[in-house]
Amino acid sequence: MHATCSARTVPIRRAALAAAAVTAAALTLSACGSEGGKTDGTSPSGRPSAAAGASAGTHNAADVTFAKGMIPHHRQAVAMADLAATRAGSADVKALAAAIKKAQDPEITKMSGWLKSWGEKVPQDQDMAGMHGGTHGMEGMPGMDHGEGAGEAMPGMMSAQEMATMKNATGKAFDTQFLKLMVKHHQGAVEMAGTERKQGAYGPAKKLAGDIITAQNAEIATMRKLLG
Repeated sequence: MHATCSARTVPIRRAALAAAAVTAAALTLSACGSEGGKTDGTSPSGRPSAAAGASAGTHNAADVTFAKGMIPHHRQAVAMADLAATRAGSADVKALAAAIKKAQDPEITKMSGWLKSWGEKVPQDQDMAGMHGGTHGMEGMPGMDHGEGAGEAMPGMMSAQEMATMKNATGKAFDTQFLKLMVKHHQGAVEMAGTERKQGAYGPAKKLAGDIITAQNAEIATMRKLLG
């Protein structure tokens, strides 16, 4: 009787030990795979892993330049759209301006979030109230200066004089100014977005660039029709 119990005990103990070993191995693999709970695709040294390199989370200098340039570019378009709300004479122009503001406000927020997540400085908010006056506070924007080449770093940006002219117009005169200047502004955005599509690495930024190209080219066509 005693011998029979011993014979049963040995395989039972071996099975228990084997199960414990499997459990321990699984826990070890799980810990290694999670890197202590890290989900950013980096190794313990902090360097991006090979998997991270192929993910949408990878970004490069072109992505940073795109976001830092497009944020103030969009801000100016929104300021122009705000002017149209009270000065435009055409219902079509007012509707177009409202659509531009509705599309670009969230994009500003999105790009600002990218820059913060990358540890980059978000371009400072400009004096939007000033953009409705004779000078609109563009001096602090990246790529803007007081010389003849102002705006070359960000194509399509309006000068202080152009913004002042539009601010002082109403009705049909405003509509014409708004449409002509916004066509130029959109063309600049399309150019910047095209550069991002070619040189950027961050998936969401490249997608946004593609969306900007599609949407703003369509709006350019609409504005040209309204101009007749």
